[in-house]
Amino acid sequence: MNDNNLTDNSESGLAHDESVQEKTTDSEKVQKVLARVGLASRRAIEEWILAGRVRINDRPAHIGDRIETGDRIFVDGKPVQYELAVDSGRRMIMYHKPEGEVCTRTDPEGRATVFERIPRLEGERWVVVGRLDINSTGLLLFTTDGDLANSLMHPSSQISREYAVRVFGEVTDEMLASLRKGVMLDDGPAKFHTIEDAGGEGLNHWYKVTIKEGKKREVRRMWEMQGVQVSRLTRVRFGEVRLPSNLKVGRWVELDKADIDILADSVGVKLKKRTGLFGRQKVRADRQNEKTLRRGYLRRRRG
Repeated sequence: MNDNNLTDNSESGLAHDESVQEKTTDSEKVQKVLARVGLASRRAIEEWILAGRVRINDRPAHIGDRIETGDRIFVDGKPVQYELAVDSGRRMIMYHKPEGEVCTRTDPEGRATVFERIPRLEGERWVVVGRLDINSTGLLLFTTDGDLANSLMHPSSQISREYAVRVFGEVTDEMLASLRKGVMLDDGPAKFHTIEDAGGEGLNHWYKVTIKEGKKREVRRMWEMQGVQVSRLTRVRFGEVRLPSNLKVGRWVELDKADIDILADSVGVKLKKRTGLFGRQKVRADRQNEKTLRRGYLRRRRG
C-alpha cells in the first residue's frame, strides 16, 4: 500500500551526494516510477532502496533520486522497463460485488474473481480500492490511477467506509459500547465510529456501522470478539461514494470526473500520471518486470 508520508531526503535525514538531485523538471522519483510499474508499493520500494537492491545506471539508488529519460533502473541486478509519466485522464468504476468472488486477478483454486465482470482496458489496468472477502458483498471501487487507489486505502487517509451488517446472536448495550470505544485485534486497535440499529427479528439483527481504516476482515472480527456471528456483510459507502439502490449485483457503473475529483481531493491526490507504454509494449514490460521481482524474491528465499 502506498505510503502518504514519503519525504524527500532533506526531510528524512538520509544524506548522499547532492549532485544526483540536479535533474530536470522532466523527471520522477525512483520509488514513484517503480511503484507505478507495479513491482511493489512505494513503502516497500523504499525498503528495497535502503537494502541496496535498487541501482540507477552504475550506482546504488537513494530515496528521492530522480529518474530522467535514458536512465537505467535495476532491481536485484535485473533491468526494469519503464516510461516516465505523461499527463492523462483517470477512470473509476463502481462494482456491486456478489458473494463468491475473490478480489484477485487470478485464483489458484479456480474461484470467480471480481476482475472477470469489469471492462477490459488497453494499455492500462484496473486497481481495486479496498478488498472485500469472498463472503462479503457491496460497493467495490476500481481505478486506473494507482496513486489514488493507494492513497484511498492508506490508514492515514481516514476514509469512512459504511457497512450494513446482519449479526446472529444476542447483542447487548455493553457490547455496543465496547465496539464504539474500541477493541484490540491481533493487528492493532479497531473501533466502529458509528453504530446504528437497523432493525431485525429474533437473533438476526441488522446494524449500520462505519470504520475508517479497513483492516483485513475488520468488521467481522470485531463482532466475533463479542461472541456473535456476522451472517451478512455489505459495503454501502466508501467516502462520499454510495452504492446506488438500482445497481444490480454483478453490474458496474463508471463514475464521472466530478465524483472522482471529490475522492481525489479528500486524500490530496492530483490528476494521475501514467506510464507511456501501451498495448504489446506494456504487456512485454509487465512480464519482464514480473520476472525481475520473482527472481529477486526466490534468490532471497533460497539464501
